[in-house]
Amino acid sequence: MMSETDRLSLPVMKLARENDAFRKVVWTGDKTQLVLMAIPEGGEIGGEVHDGHDQLLYFVEGTGKAMIGGVECEVADGDVGIVPSGAYHNFRNTGVGMLKLFTTYSPPEHEPGTEHSTRREADMDSQSDGF
Repeated sequence: MMSETDRLSLPVMKLARENDAFRKVVWTGDKTQLVLMAIPEGGEIGGEVHDGHDQLLYFVEGTGKAMIGGVECEVADGDVGIVPSGAYHNFRNTGVGMLKLFTTYSPPEHEPGTEHSTRREADMDSQSDGF
């Protein structure tokens, strides 16, 4: 577990580009959560549905494919993926190097301070999420 920041202004693009962890929760409020993510070459976030949680994913480095609610499209730095509550989604890294992004969950999805180095670690810990 990492400690979350109490700062209310962050260089989020820089933090996302420097992050190599699969998931790193940066800040958790009552209604929103900020998380950094890095997906390795050929990797993916993994298909999932968040009931009761909207998610926005802001891509800052790399290229990939987004599947949101049955629609597939390319994503790259500068793009945002919008995942409404209840929509199936997955994001795959189809480029060279890491696919880096930051994401927001409304309301928070993960335990405050959660950090997973790899997707495998995140999958093993998934029972404790959705607090």
